[in-house]
Amino acid sequence: MHYDTIIIGAGTMGMAAGYFLAKQGKSVLLLDAFNPPHDQGSHHGETRIIRFAYGEGKAYVPLALRALDLWQELEKISGKQLFLKTGVLNIGSKDHSFIQNVIESAKDFNLSVDVYSAQEVNKKWPGIMLPEGFIGCFEPSAGVLRVEACIDAYKTAALSEGATLKTNTRVVKIVPGEKVSVHTEEEVFIADSIIISAGARVNDILKSVDLTLPITPLRKTFAWFNADEAVYGSHFPAFTYEDENSSYYGFPSIDGAGFKVGRHDTGDEVSPDDVIREFDEADATELVQFNEKIMHQVGTLKYGKTCFYSKTPDEDFIIDSHPFHDNIYIAAGFSGHGFKFGSVIGEILSQLVLNGKSELDISLFKLMRF
Repeated sequence: MHYDTIIIGAGTMGMAAGYFLAKQGKSVLLLDAFNPPHDQGSHHGETRIIRFAYGEGKAYVPLALRALDLWQELEKISGKQLFLKTGVLNIGSKDHSFIQNVIESAKDFNLSVDVYSAQEVNKKWPGIMLPEGFIGCFEPSAGVLRVEACIDAYKTAALSEGATLKTNTRVVKIVPGEKVSVHTEEEVFIADSIIISAGARVNDILKSVDLTLPITPLRKTFAWFNADEAVYGSHFPAFTYEDENSSYYGFPSIDGAGFKVGRHDTGDEVSPDDVIREFDEADATELVQFNEKIMHQVGTLKYGKTCFYSKTPDEDFIIDSHPFHDNIYIAAGFSGHGFKFGSVIGEILSQLVLNGKSELDISLFKLMRF
């Protein structure tokens, strides 16, 4: 069967792209090796942070702001609460590059960010114990996205606009050309264009079009802990934490789920098709030590989970067309900070397919930089 666009990988970015293309009246086929939302990629685990004064660089700020507009638009379409405005507290030493980027991007884009000393943070949020020399940059308009609910909302919206979704369908080969053939284990589909947004498995898909991206799949862990709701409940901010040796992130206890924390840096290199080692005692120890040092009133471990990061060398994304096939688009390498942008990247991918260009600047994400 022929489609205008086939999307391989119907996770965060792919499902959103499917919605935006179907909304424009295009015939869209979404293919996924699993049944999204699922726990075989990067998009599970209940919550992700969305922030705008961006420590990873000012180029991301317009994308983050547009992303929030689109998430809020999706809330109206779905009738579900997807965004929780908990505020986000970025923690680090005052001269850390991440913290400096937060402060500078807030100034450049006129974003509301309150800068507190360690003593002020410790007083305002008694569940935190920062050492001397650290500061907290609190962004009250930022917060938390409910990840599975977000993907499920785009899934429902895409299908309501006429998109077709085939789950538990693994793509085995792509044959490029003026029309692109997409071969699954059982069928062959034809499209004018395709989008490949297959997460940690993207290079498996790209083999058949002679392209390998510099992406490293990493095993990552995060966990929930018992916590006093009066201290770490929904009034407590989501947070990032940076020091010279480590990088962590975390969430308040939402709906009584417990205090959630994970480590952003480090991680074991893996193959996405391997049986990934379950969350274990070593993973727990690392997070417990962080809590004892900084989040000193957090209680005992409830449970932990694993997921994938698809990491590029510079931790910036890849959003581009294939170097030799301009009807094959790629969205990959989101390096553990991409979910918040899922809505806007879906919109961007639809614009690339329809118009050959994006309304927002995505030059940072070009393949040629490698």
